[in-house]
Amino acid sequence: MHNPLPNEFGEKMKIKAIEKDSVLEEMGVQPGDTLLSINGNKIEDILDYKFLSEEPVMLLEIEDARGEILELDIEMGTDEVLGAVFDEVNLDIKSCHNQCVFCFIDQLPGGMRPSLYIKDDDERMSFLVGNYITLTNLSDADRERIVRYRIMPMNISIHTTDDELRKKMLHNRFAGQIMEKLRYFADNRIAMNGQIVLCPGYNDGVHLKKTLNDLSQLYPEMVSVSVVPVGLTKHRKGLTPLQAVTSEDARHAIALIEDVQHQMTARGHKRFVYPADELFLLAEKPIPETEYYDGFPQIENGVGMIADFKANIAETLKEMPKRPSHQKIGLITGALAAPLIRECAKALETHFEGLSINVFPIQNDFFGEDVTVSGLITGKDISKQILKQHEMDRFILPDNLFKSGEDLLLDDTTLEDLRTHLGVPVTRAAFDGHDLCKKIIKEK
Repeated sequence: MHNPLPNEFGEKMKIKAIEKDSVLEEMGVQPGDTLLSINGNKIEDILDYKFLSEEPVMLLEIEDARGEILELDIEMGTDEVLGAVFDEVNLDIKSCHNQCVFCFIDQLPGGMRPSLYIKDDDERMSFLVGNYITLTNLSDADRERIVRYRIMPMNISIHTTDDELRKKMLHNRFAGQIMEKLRYFADNRIAMNGQIVLCPGYNDGVHLKKTLNDLSQLYPEMVSVSVVPVGLTKHRKGLTPLQAVTSEDARHAIALIEDVQHQMTARGHKRFVYPADELFLLAEKPIPETEYYDGFPQIENGVGMIADFKANIAETLKEMPKRPSHQKIGLITGALAAPLIRECAKALETHFEGLSINVFPIQNDFFGEDVTVSGLITGKDISKQILKQHEMDRFILPDNLFKSGEDLLLDDTTLEDLRTHLGVPVTRAAFDGHDLCKKIIKEK
């Protein structure tokens, strides 16, 4: 039997808003009312609501602001929506019970905003926002609910299929039996994406080969697997010693990945396993074309972002008329992606006569110079490294520098702070090529 998480009822499932022209608006339900059950099933969290509210006929039990219990009989029309809106971030998040040797949160310096130190390992967050989970704290009831509601794809941090090695890497005695856990979902036709954080000396070489071969047996339910190099900051005092992924490590891992890809495509399947963009860059190998990524199943995990970005720029420029532009624009990025951004900048300068684009690769002093991805750049490093005498008309920053939904960088620097420091307009652009082109052709 499922044990409700603390505070999972009552305040938790208060209705935040009612959608306009929805069934609940028509029936007079108000923000602040609490949804208790649908068809006799208690609403424990947002997942219950999402799946139970798909029924064509429903009996809702609602507690209004006065504490009165209302029962609403509802028969849904074809184009109607129920209309309750909840604050999804109010989930009582399941904490991570692991102590992974590569955990990035353990490598954060003190003094950052509290939300950055939250370690979640929650299957609901996997479905709702795409987080990766380890399955180490999943109960039988949780597994059954995933199957019953067809919650998928499940994003799973696997790292290795060797049980003893996985226990060691996750520092959790419950981290074993990973293939049995994955096979349960595969047998029940639950789609999964897997992730392997590559740690030299742990799960590389023969261990990586075994892991990829094991996981390929779960295809097609195991839709895709990504291999991502471990990220190491300078704040690792007291943590397990780890080696950074070298260029040689990256080339060796890509060779193993390509072996499995060839096996899969020879059987008429998709490539199945994909190196993260960072792995190609570390290996100093060219980024493949978009076709390589089979629809980009893990683009949010840094797999295929560069190929998609380049293709979007090329497609967008074909549609944009050539015209003069006498702007000086600064593009801020991480050291790793700087050569790619320069390549794209040249294409833009060729298309728009007179346009001048300077690429500013930011060295990561905050986390350490070995951290070279753009998503971990801080405002303080930008302010230190770009002098006020920069001669740019404006700057454009990638969206992944910012907290979701806010103009706030990792170190709590705001977009307005950067505008003040740089003395010119500063805007954000999504990492999709098309948005960057649109932002660049704007004159201010």
